[in-house]
Amino acid sequence: MEILQRYLLDVSGFVPLLVTIALVLVGLFLVDRILKRRWKDDPEAQFRFQLIMLALTFAGLLLVVLALPVSDETRGQLLSLIGILFSAAIALSSTTFIGNILAGIMMKAVGSARPGDFITVADLTGRITEMGLLHTEIQTELRDLVTVPNLFMVTQPMKVVRSSGTIITMEVSLGYDISHRDVSRVMCDAASRSGLTDCFVHVRQLGDFSITYRVAGLLEDVKSLISARSRLAEFVLDALHAADIEIVSPTFMNTRAIPDDKQFIPQPTLKMARPMVTKAEDVAFDKAEEAASVEQIRHAIDLIDRELAAKPDASDDTTGPTVEQLNARKERLIQQLKDAQDHLSD
Repeated sequence: MEILQRYLLDVSGFVPLLVTIALVLVGLFLVDRILKRRWKDDPEAQFRFQLIMLALTFAGLLLVVLALPVSDETRGQLLSLIGILFSAAIALSSTTFIGNILAGIMMKAVGSARPGDFITVADLTGRITEMGLLHTEIQTELRDLVTVPNLFMVTQPMKVVRSSGTIITMEVSLGYDISHRDVSRVMCDAASRSGLTDCFVHVRQLGDFSITYRVAGLLEDVKSLISARSRLAEFVLDALHAADIEIVSPTFMNTRAIPDDKQFIPQPTLKMARPMVTKAEDVAFDKAEEAASVEQIRHAIDLIDRELAAKPDASDDTTGPTVEQLNARKERLIQQLKDAQDHLSD
């Protein structure tokens, strides 16, 4: 009988521990289901979801330690050990897993880039399609998806193309027998006709046999960045040839016997209808464009929410759209957001 009582006494000491473990597991499961159901239409909430689950898991671990059937002194030592291990993990693992988490939090706090933006990190150039807690996904000019650890993103200089516009450039080498004033005039005119604004030309280098010029201009529609660079080169090439300016180094005369009146300019051809050309950005950055559209729809929903919050309750207010119109517009945007997210996840 004494043995049975002693056994029951020993077993009863583990009951609080088992109950705590069960409550922690059930609580984590319920929170996971609730948050996923609440934020299923908001991919940006994945970042918050991961942080919340990480914090709750750590809190559950502390509760399990507190429920262990040990003395208060031993329990305090275990908590101290967990604190030391946690501090050591942050200090020693800052370049790996935890480092990526901290880098992801830093990128979210700084807010210098968001899905849909053109960025350049080290030798990687493309548009952001997804920003998570551990990594950032970038779609390159060749339509490939590259997963980059967040730690790499914050330890390398990151260039973000501003949505208000960016300057694109092109360089070309011309001979010393051509006036730089004529070159500047022709190249500026070509850049303007290619769709750029505020165009200018710089003399970059005075070489041994040629002068290097750089033409630049402001591109306001940054979504067509790749096509704009190619279009600028095409217009500069045509403009220089039309002005009888040869794009060839003078050393060419020293290697081949060419008559003095020979010009290396292609003969004009019959003007033909320009064929339908697929826009490079439409093919290369399809997922990034969809991610940018999701961001724009979400921003529009936020603006409607602010307008609804600032809307007076008085029914005689006739300025601007009514509350019913705003709610209807919000419902349409939410449906568009859901469709865009479903298409993005395919």
